[in-house]
Amino acid sequence: MTRSMSILSVAVAGVLSAAPALAQFETRISYRVLDEPYSIAVGDFNHDGKLDMAVASISTATQVSVLLGNGDGTFKPAVNYDSGYLPNSVVSADFNGDGNLDLAVADSGSSSNNVAILLGNGDGTFQAPKFYSTPSAPTFVTVGDFNNDHKLDLVLTDGQYVSVMLGNGDGTFQPPINTSPAHAPVSLGVGQFNADGKLDVVVAQEDLVDQVQVLLGNGDGTFRLGATYPVGPIPDSIAVADFRGIGKQDVAVACTGGLGVEVLLGNGDGTFQQEVTYDVPSAEWVVAVDLNGDGKLDLAVADFSLTQHHPTGAASTLLGNGDGTFQAAHTYLLGKTNSFIAVDDFNGDKKPDLAVADRQSGDVIILLSTGGVDFSPTSPVDVRSQLIGTTSAPQAVTLTNTGTTALAISSMKVARQFGMASTCGASVAPGANCSISTTFSPQGKGPKSGSITIQDSASTRPQVIELMGAGTVVELAPESLAFGSQKVGAKSAPRTIQLTNIGAASLSIGRLLTVGTEYRDFPQSNTCGTGIAAGASCTITVAFDPAKTGKRTASIYIADDGGGSPQIVLLTGTGD
Repeated sequence: MTRSMSILSVAVAGVLSAAPALAQFETRISYRVLDEPYSIAVGDFNHDGKLDMAVASISTATQVSVLLGNGDGTFKPAVNYDSGYLPNSVVSADFNGDGNLDLAVADSGSSSNNVAILLGNGDGTFQAPKFYSTPSAPTFVTVGDFNNDHKLDLVLTDGQYVSVMLGNGDGTFQPPINTSPAHAPVSLGVGQFNADGKLDVVVAQEDLVDQVQVLLGNGDGTFRLGATYPVGPIPDSIAVADFRGIGKQDVAVACTGGLGVEVLLGNGDGTFQQEVTYDVPSAEWVVAVDLNGDGKLDLAVADFSLTQHHPTGAASTLLGNGDGTFQAAHTYLLGKTNSFIAVDDFNGDKKPDLAVADRQSGDVIILLSTGGVDFSPTSPVDVRSQLIGTTSAPQAVTLTNTGTTALAISSMKVARQFGMASTCGASVAPGANCSISTTFSPQGKGPKSGSITIQDSASTRPQVIELMGAGTVVELAPESLAFGSQKVGAKSAPRTIQLTNIGAASLSIGRLLTVGTEYRDFPQSNTCGTGIAAGASCTITVAFDPAKTGKRTASIYIADDGGGSPQIVLLTGTGD
């Protein structure tokens, strides 16, 4: 199923300003909403000049969540409003002309088949929904004036049709006008692709084929079928914008099952050039906006990857060159399975910020612009497992002043159980960098989190470096095994790893096995069983028996209740 794009996320393209830089962001805070958030609409729902959010969460919910903004990048707790069964797409606009933002919510439950309209009261609250039937369960809804009567209409996809519901201007809508594209539509982008003054749409289709199709508007809510264009597997969302600044609208398509984002440049006559692919694996949602204030449109992408044990979400930014091409993605690891991204200025500093819906965790994650500061790596510092009572080796983050004036640093603080050292001093010159390193000294077992907070002149809010780690009672000696070269077909002499429980209680071991595609090259046995007494040890014995020449790798995977599970021991060797 596919999510909806906030109309404000479209309108913000090219509006927000920031000093030209690298468009840096950092995770600030996560907000719990209903299970499986799929879509975000942004707007000022209570006329206080501070941006708010409405979040549609699919799961088994029948409500949409509204989070009122505090104007500093933080939000009040979510308040939920009835909106129909399985809401998965939400858009915000003023449907009745009273100056208050309203909500349209696509209800994807097969038993509902409707769009819910929640009229806003202007104080951040919403009225009970009014439902409008759709041909099938809608997967996407957004807005536009499709009959040029200056009244907002709805356009939606439902897996069968692209449907337009003409607005009456009073918050009510007419029955859907249905158009059948070539294949099942899942989402769409709205634009004027042939400059005839009538809104068109480009539709993402993923039933049997993976393609987009142009539907040219007739100016009365109907469309005529245009050309189709192949794109990557599972196209999920479309951003429409003029990436070249030449008055012709282009499209960017996020392909969840492909290598990333496909960009198709428009010819201005309703046709498009061949797609160009930009590497953003499992791209779920894409928005076009000027992220760094250089007057060139960029792309912000919600994406994720799934592994057997660790689903990893990300937000990626691709800076535009102004000619329809884009630079390589800059990725911020956050969340687990991200499904949507919205861009707007959430803290009032005139710089674009990001809001990301994490479908798996049930959170909306806010990333605020850091101004002229670049942190590398951008992901949280993860010390992983560290033996209780010991201190980890330092891990460094490089801070670069990408601005044009000196960066003044007034304070730098770190949370308990984490240590910090810095070469930054009180000022960093333009273009210069410094190092901030952190250590982890866990006093108890289990996951620990912290942060380094930096007050500087690049932002009205503190910069934050997230810190993660886990204290464990499991001591492994050594922590990795490198076997060197070994003839194919000839097993090496065995080597051992000693596992010691330094804790005061018995250690329970759930699984201990060799993992990786080349695990058979590292035969393993152990004396650990299912538990180790306090202060006791066991032995893991590993040999190297390469099946092929070249570098071979695997890992010992240990699941336990010692606080840092899973423990990982890297195994390497080279087959001759």
